[in-house]
Amino acid sequence: MQHVELAELTPELLPFLGMAARLQLYAFEALAAVAAAAPGLEAKVAVSSAAGAALTRHAGLVEEIRRRDDDPIEAMRPYADAVAAFAAQVAGSDWREDLLSAYVVFGLLDDFFLHLAAGLPGEFGERSARLLHEDAGERALAVVLQREIGADPRLADVLALWGRRLVGDTLLMARSVLSSGPGATDERIEPVLTEIIAAHTRRMDALGLTA
Repeated sequence: MQHVELAELTPELLPFLGMAARLQLYAFEALAAVAAAAPGLEAKVAVSSAAGAALTRHAGLVEEIRRRDDDPIEAMRPYADAVAAFAAQVAGSDWREDLLSAYVVFGLLDDFFLHLAAGLPGEFGERSARLLHEDAGERALAVVLQREIGADPRLADVLALWGRRLVGDTLLMARSVLSSGPGATDERIEPVLTEIIAAHTRRMDALGLTA
């Protein structure tokens, strides 16, 4: 089978920017909610920092939409219902499951959109890639999760199971983005998503959890 780079499947620029901006806004909302629910100050500070990084990315993507003289709200609007439905699917039963959701979901999607950015035209692609490559606070989230698992070893099995469920829902969201790209057939998409899953496995390994 011929190797396919994810950038070869990149959708048109405005749909890419609109979806990416809406997802980063969702990342901010989700992380801010986790920070509010977390009982300890250290966890609140770490998760709030990640929420701030997501908001910065959102603002940067909104600026890219404005560079095209497009309306950011209208660019994001077509994805509002899909993102809301996705958020409901990956909502956990407590703040620790929600934290793992953020760690898994946004890790997968950041990798995904970063690869897609390589297929965007000219400076839009370069700026989007730089923006999405910036530190999203992933390491800080991992430290909080490691601390929680260390304090309650039974939590490891619960989070490992939850993490496996999250992957399927997140990949369906990713595939919905690719559906508007050129030549985005199942045969071309599957090998590319395998690379994204490999990075996810490394993230779970860092927590001592089975992907």
